[in-house]
Amino acid sequence: MTNSTTLPPHVLAIDDDAAMRQLIADYLGENDLRVTTVATGAEMEKVLAEEAIDVVVLDLRLAGEDGMQHARKLRETSEIPIIIVSGRRDEADRVMGLELGADDYITKPFSPRELLARVRAVLRRYKTASEVLPARNEKRRAYRFAGWELNLRTRRLTGPGGKRVELSNGEFSLLEAFCAAPQRVLSRDQLLDLSRLHNAEVYDRSIDVQILRLRRKIEVTPSQPAYIKTERGAGYIFDTPVEVLH
Repeated sequence: MTNSTTLPPHVLAIDDDAAMRQLIADYLGENDLRVTTVATGAEMEKVLAEEAIDVVVLDLRLAGEDGMQHARKLRETSEIPIIIVSGRRDEADRVMGLELGADDYITKPFSPRELLARVRAVLRRYKTASEVLPARNEKRRAYRFAGWELNLRTRRLTGPGGKRVELSNGEFSLLEAFCAAPQRVLSRDQLLDLSRLHNAEVYDRSIDVQILRLRRKIEVTPSQPAYIKTERGAGYIFDTPVEVLH
C-alpha cells in the first residue's frame, strides 16, 4: 500500500491508441502509480505545464505527429525521465531516441508487467541520482582533482601536464559519477545507474572493465590505484578531494 502522506509517482503516457491508453492507465494505476494519458503532443505539453510528472512514456508513432520531435523537445527543456515506445522493427527509432536522451525503450507489443518494471527501474535510477549527484538545477562546469580537469560541457579530460586524454562515453560517465561523489563508497549498482543517466553504453558486466580502463588512463600505477580504489564487498571509492567549478 502507498503511504497516504506521500503522493505516488506520476506517469504521463502519450499514445494515440485509446485501448492502449486505457490498458496503461488501469495496470499502472493498480500498482501504486498515478497515471495521466493523452493522445497528442499538444495535450502532453499542457499536462507537463500543469502537473509534476515523474516519468514520460512516449510512443514515437503518433498519428500525424513526429514523436521523435516531441522526445527531442522534451529532453531539451526538461530532465524528466523518458521511456520511448516503438515498433519491434523500428530499431533506428530506438537508437535515435536513446541518442536524444531517452532513458529506456520498450517495443510493441509489450506486456503491462514489463512496462511497470521499466517505469520502476527508471524511478529507482533517478532516486539514486538524487541521493548521490548534485541537484539537477545546480549547473556544474567542470571537476578538478589532483591536477586533472574533467570539463562537463566539452566532455574533455585534461591531465596534469595539459595533455588531453581521450575517454569513451562509458569512461566519461563513470568518472563524472565518481567526481560527483568523491571519497564516498559507490556500489556497482549505483555506478551502473548513474552511468546510464548519462546515456552511456554501460552495462552491469562491464562496470569493472570500464574502471580498469579508467585506471590505465588516470593512475600512475593502475595496479595500485591512488584515485579509484576497490572497497571489497562494497564497491569503489574515488579517494581524492574534488573541486567543483560552476
